[in-house]
Amino acid sequence: MALLSFENLQHSYKQLGEQFYSMQAPTPVTAPMLIRLNRELAEQLNLDPAALASEEGLKLLAGNAIPDNIEPIATVYAGHQFGGWNPQLGDGRAILLGEVLAQDGRRYDIQLKGAGRTPYSRMGDGRSPIGPVIREYLVSEAMAAFGVPTTRALAAVATGEPVMREGLLPGGILTRVAQSHLRVGTMQYFSARGDLESVKALADYVIERHYAEQIEQSREEPYTALLTSIVAAQAQLIAQWMSLGFIHGVMNTDNMLLCGETVDYGPCAFMDSYNPMKVFSSIDTQGRYAFANQAEIGRWNLSWLAQALLPLMAQAEGADEQSALKKAEAILENYSNIFMGHYQHLLAEKLGFAEAGEEVNPLSLKLLQLMAEEGADFSLTFRTLADHLAPPGERQFLNDIHTLPDTFANWIEAWQGLLGGKNIAPQEARRLMNRKNPAYIPRNHQVEAAIQGAMQGDYSHFNRMADVFARPYEYSETNHEFTLPPTPEEEVQRTFCGT
Repeated sequence: MALLSFENLQHSYKQLGEQFYSMQAPTPVTAPMLIRLNRELAEQLNLDPAALASEEGLKLLAGNAIPDNIEPIATVYAGHQFGGWNPQLGDGRAILLGEVLAQDGRRYDIQLKGAGRTPYSRMGDGRSPIGPVIREYLVSEAMAAFGVPTTRALAAVATGEPVMREGLLPGGILTRVAQSHLRVGTMQYFSARGDLESVKALADYVIERHYAEQIEQSREEPYTALLTSIVAAQAQLIAQWMSLGFIHGVMNTDNMLLCGETVDYGPCAFMDSYNPMKVFSSIDTQGRYAFANQAEIGRWNLSWLAQALLPLMAQAEGADEQSALKKAEAILENYSNIFMGHYQHLLAEKLGFAEAGEEVNPLSLKLLQLMAEEGADFSLTFRTLADHLAPPGERQFLNDIHTLPDTFANWIEAWQGLLGGKNIAPQEARRLMNRKNPAYIPRNHQVEAAIQGAMQGDYSHFNRMADVFARPYEYSETNHEFTLPPTPEEEVQRTFCGT
């Protein structure tokens, strides 16, 4: 298996035309050091971990030595950022090396994030401080372990060079993997320019790369089916976020991938105390992307995708755009049903029920209301409830780690009564709950501790966290500290973009 020559690297996206990208090589760095290599992911991608960890592999991951057959590019896109339109964005600090065919038969992008200036850097330096690299590695890999569609982290590299932000900070590069980095904003870029030929080329490419099987089986025409597929993927994705208490923080249209994966782990965090209107992003002063707003923002973003696809939908059906508009509106209207159905199902499983329903859904809603009133810890509440179903000698969380307020007593009685009424044995419900409620989440104060260590060249906390979050549902007393919420002194209220 030839890794360093990347004989299996492909460049299918480049075939769409030069209007989709700019040629851009990474900018070399002075003293790269490999912080962590995701060996398991490398093997899934048919890459050789030993070669990647070698001196020559490090040069590749740092952008210092690009094999001749690799033609790196920076892609162009537009987007609505906090509701405001920006007609040209693009990869300002990310460089796409190409694509690999993985063991699952799918094509994956390999991208260097923080690898230097591109034509889309907008006066930026194209670099990343080490902090955002650490955050994205930890959170994206935890999300993957939770079963949430997400970009992945293949490697984290320290550049040995400072980056100027609020002061001089150590620099880093993340090797990011995604089924593709194509965004709603990519469609918007060409749609806003009236370039229907490029919109069609991009839509056909997305169909072939991501949705060929679904669309082949659909009775809808291809572009209507494409919109239907992406709407469903995004509705289910955001439901998964919210079932974990995750706040993305920067749900701009350029941060919504057409393949349905989570992307951009800048000002993101998992909630400690449950607050539906919680905001973590330091720049989201209006609460646009607060936890409870995420589902509706997803729908708003998708309305712009629908707008871009309308001419194609009309052409394919031999109809006018008004007819296509009615179909698009119906698809977007169904978004809320898909989201709520999936979200209710996930909440039901978190409470030990195999299915949502007329009795389970109000119970879930009442629990969330109680949690909000009490400021209860989101993750620990669900994991502690599972211990209410365990014999005293098998409890891991109840009392030792977390105790629910007395105000939960009536709710717990009703919940256990409904489990019994549905003939769900306590041990069966508990097994399901412990598969759906992680023992560990990348709590913000722990992520910040890993970042602070990395700033001093100490990656031990980062590496320990990465090991723990590889198996987030398996509790061990050895990793007890990672279950605990922050003390008032440790609590992190705001997170920042990595640009």
